[in-house]
Amino acid sequence: MENLNSYLLVSAILFSIGTIGVLTRKNAIVIFMCIELMLNAVNLTFVALSRYLGNLDGQIFVFFVMTVAAAEAAVGLALMIAFFNNRESIDVEDISLMKW
Repeated sequence: MENLNSYLLVSAILFSIGTIGVLTRKNAIVIFMCIELMLNAVNLTFVALSRYLGNLDGQIFVFFVMTVAAAEAAVGLALMIAFFNNRESIDVEDISLMKW
């Protein structure tokens, strides 16, 4: 392993970018992409630590995280399509109004 700290630094930077994106953006699709970025940052950390420690536990968790990410994308996009059909917008401030 070349340098664990560099992988962890890249992971922290990606996670921070994702967090800032979730907190500042209003477009739901962009928020979903930022969540995916945060999940991939966690995956990078799992793989780097797994390789550094010499066991496969972290790499197994990556498969679970990828499964959750795929489910989140499928359900989230279906909700966005349904919302867009009703409101013709995917702005998250409009989504907060649950009254139809």
